[in-house]
Amino acid sequence: MVKIGFYGAAGEVTGSCYIVTTDKARVMVDMGMHQGEHEADEHNRRMPPGDMSTLDAVVLTHAHLDHCGRLPLLVRAGFQGRIHCTPATAEITAIVLHDSARIQQDDAERFNRRLRKPDEPQVVALYVPEDVEPTLSLISLINYRQPREIAPGITVEYFDAGHILGSGSVRMTVHDGARTVNIVFSGDVGVAGSPILRDPVTPPAGDLTILESTYGDRDHKSLEATRAELLDILRKAQSAGAKVLIPAFAVGRTQDIVYHIGEFLREGSLKNIRVYVDSPMATETTDLYRRFTNLYDAESRDVLSNHGSPLNFPGLTYTRSVDESKRLNTSTGSMVIISASGMCSGGRIMHHLYHSLPNPNTCVVIVGYQGQGTLGRRLVDGAKSVRIFRDTVEVKASVHTLGGFSAHAGQSGLLAWAAPFKGSGTKVILTHGENGPRGVLKAKLKERFGFEAGMPEYGDEAEV
Repeated sequence: MVKIGFYGAAGEVTGSCYIVTTDKARVMVDMGMHQGEHEADEHNRRMPPGDMSTLDAVVLTHAHLDHCGRLPLLVRAGFQGRIHCTPATAEITAIVLHDSARIQQDDAERFNRRLRKPDEPQVVALYVPEDVEPTLSLISLINYRQPREIAPGITVEYFDAGHILGSGSVRMTVHDGARTVNIVFSGDVGVAGSPILRDPVTPPAGDLTILESTYGDRDHKSLEATRAELLDILRKAQSAGAKVLIPAFAVGRTQDIVYHIGEFLREGSLKNIRVYVDSPMATETTDLYRRFTNLYDAESRDVLSNHGSPLNFPGLTYTRSVDESKRLNTSTGSMVIISASGMCSGGRIMHHLYHSLPNPNTCVVIVGYQGQGTLGRRLVDGAKSVRIFRDTVEVKASVHTLGGFSAHAGQSGLLAWAAPFKGSGTKVILTHGENGPRGVLKAKLKERFGFEAGMPEYGDEAEV
């Protein structure tokens, strides 16, 4: 008997975690952090049922925090197996977990210092930097298209998901007694035609497909139209001497935005702009992007072949120190600050928003998904004031939402990714999406391909 349990990203976008159980093995796919909702901290501390020391292995689809962010908790709970991922994912995971541990520790210390009553409960970080290295020591590398047995009777193969550097969809082959079962995990599906990385690849069909549904209810604005909108914002900000704040995920989105601004400069449509990438994690990740050029698409390789860099241009500065970051808050004149976190749920972007939201000349450009309950979602929804560092901050800045830069496939992209499965008899389960979007995608999959898609909630199990 083969079962799969859903312990995250079931009716929500974050916290991805699935466990495949057979008579011989238990394998977890992703162990991500919950982000955004008010119960996120409580959910992050809630472990899946069972003894984590009995897990044989973990399969990691990619290195975004909502897929890898709770791995140190898993190890602390007794897991001693191997964590399997692609080489690029391994290196980014190290950056993400170190950064996450540091931020959690710093935020907890800062919050506890600001407690106003002696009897107020103190915050305890989920994990601290000392928890990271024991986790990283368990990582085992698997290249794309190289099947490997990772547990008794269970083999996995990675296919390029085109989402971020090293991201993969996974085809898991399970030998269960006299039968063989194949399960496909989409991971996060990228957008065809996006800059830098190759387009997503659909694995061969399986008996069961676990498909993400982040944008299952809509398509993004075209990349061409989105680029034009960003260019217009940047030109107007330059003319007004205004500051542009771009909250961006340090892995993937930051590199895409840098690429597009570089393209504006290379084609001559924008001139002499100051751009700061103010995120140590984004800076380290960009260094990795420069090393893994074998994963680039043809367009980015053309830039390299002409002795250019798709991730560098005159006027671009990658900040590293806290002092450099603080100076940006008092700097004047037109500039662009790209800073994490992408949902405005922590990191240096919080300080920039704290200082600049009350200024009507400030432009805030939202370029990615904003989870329920996050500061980013409140800004998108038009809040007139927000709470930052326990203070009320007026929002007088203009807020622009640009959907076309998403690293997640929209509805059409998800349907295109699933199209090769038509007629295969695969069963589909939709995860990694709020109930509205995945409900719309469920109907589209039925209409287009005849798939009857399931929509599990936390703790549900499905038999394959």
